[in-house]
This record gives sequence, C-alpha cells and structure tokens, in this order.
Amino acid sequence: METKDYLAYVVKQIHTTIVATVDDEGLPVTAAIDMMDSDDDSLYFLTAKGKGFYDRLVKRGFLAFTAMKGEDTLSSVAVSVRGKVRELGYGKIPELLEKNPYMYKIYPTEQARQALTAFQIYEGTGEWFDLSKRPIERASFTFGGAEKRREGFYITDACTGCSACAAVCPQDCICQESIPFVIEQDHCLHCGNCLSECPAGAVKKK
Repeated sequence: METKDYLAYVVKQIHTTIVATVDDEGLPVTAAIDMMDSDDDSLYFLTAKGKGFYDRLVKRGFLAFTAMKGEDTLSSVAVSVRGKVRELGYGKIPELLEKNPYMYKIYPTEQARQALTAFQIYEGTGEWFDLSKRPIERASFTFGGAEKRREGFYITDACTGCSACAAVCPQDCICQESIPFVIEQDHCLHCGNCLSECPAGAVKKK
C-alpha cells in the first residue's frame, strides 16, 4: 500500500485512535480522538478549544497515536503514527462535520460548534503492523516530507551461517539461502532474539 492508503485506513476502517501528547511536566497524556479525514499526506481531526488536549497540541505541535482494528490480538491490524500538527481553525469544521455527521449529536447547535477547531497532522512517520497474517506483516511509511527512520536488525558479513539466529526467530523470517543470512524486514517482530543468540556477533541493530 501507499502512504495515502495507510492514512485512509486509519480514517475509514479504524477511525478512533488513542493519541498521546505531553503535558507541562513532560509527562505523557492520552486521549481518544477520531481521525475524521485524510488526503495523500496528512490526517485531520477536531477538538474543542477549552480542552487540555487543545492546549498541549498548541504548545507542543506534536502527537503520537496508535489505532487498532480486530476482534482480538491475533486478528488485529495496528497503525501507529507520530508527527507534527498545526491548527487550521474553524474553516475546515463544516467539511469535517459533513463527513462525520455523528458530531452534530455532540455539538447540536451552531453556537456550541463555535468551540471547535480543526487540526492537521501534516508531517510524520508511521508503521503498519498486521498480526492477522503468518508470518506477521509490517511496513513503515512517511508523509509530509518526514525522513524515514530505519529500525530493526540486520546481519553483517561476519555471519558464519551457523543458523543460531534462525533457530530462535519466532516468525521464521531469516532467509538462509546465502551467507550472510538476510532478515526479511516485512515480517520481523523486532524481538532481538537473533542479536542475543548470534555467536559471531553478526547481527546488528539499526
């Protein structure tokens, strides 16, 4: 999938996310926030200007969230995003309400809706994690010009082909067809077993 597909999935298939922001003491605070719209490289949501969540967004200009869809852990897809936010004001509120009409039941009058303001997550990184597949499926994405962060493990030329890493890989995602072995990044749990067990010290963390 492309970045726009991951963002659209958050809005259309999951919708309600658990967002983390940071308070004045540097401590994390979470809130349940609906992601109400997306485009090719951003997400949109709204909040009321009287909330502490609003204050934290304005002060920090940053958030992180995780959203999950599935009946239980082994059937779940999780999408995590961290990125920069900016306030758009009331101008986008009518569009967001039109696409999310249930909000009229929460803010039923025009006067009540004046408390609302829209935000855009305009730059960030994300990760897709699908536990419903075997082996698991993961992918990373960026939007708004954010730099892609490389995470996980890789195997260097110090590999001797002993297969100690493959023996402890819970997802069988280490390809042993050639030396050095190769970790299939799209299926890796990032558990670190390979790093711990390699006798040659050939496994490194990105």
